[in-house]
Amino acid sequence: MNKKFLKFFIIFTFLVFPALAYASDIIQDQLVEETLSGKEFENPYKPYKYNYEDTRVIPIRLSVISDINSEKDIQEGQDVVFIVKNDVYFKGKKIIKKGDKVYATVETILKSGMNGIPASIIFNDFKFDGLESGKFTDTYEKFGQDRSLWVYPLKWVLTPLPPTGSLTNFIKGGHAKLKTREIIEIYYHPYW
Repeated sequence: MNKKFLKFFIIFTFLVFPALAYASDIIQDQLVEETLSGKEFENPYKPYKYNYEDTRVIPIRLSVISDINSEKDIQEGQDVVFIVKNDVYFKGKKIIKKGDKVYATVETILKSGMNGIPASIIFNDFKFDGLESGKFTDTYEKFGQDRSLWVYPLKWVLTPLPPTGSLTNFIKGGHAKLKTREIIEIYYHPYW
């Protein structure tokens, strides 16, 4: 066994090391050299100096300006307008007025799935006038009705009766809806 291993190791060594010598050569990208050589680019990302250890937050209550009746009413990348429901103060100074408009972007829309999995809409990039967007909660997610909490137990109860347990797969989750009367809450982190 040791002789076979030694022969394998010697053959492996003679085959792999020459390949590694050729692999260490730097591969040049011809397209990059032709189109971008000699050009200087500025880094688009600003280095933020956040203090993530500070957990002090100021809640901001918002409501949508018009109803979203299902995830079919909006599209990814679309701007959604919210209205601030109450004045927001920081160190005794009013930083956000009641009735101000806040713009957010629809980041992701997840459709409702089988077995009662709910739909979901994720809003991000909340923009307030005069305040840094990096100091606000990144995202807010609105879920539909989660029917899986009763679909899965029902499935297990019906499994002994051959086709009936599988029929529960066709029960879909609820749509993600956002009404004007619903109030969502995001957070302002003043010390980030």
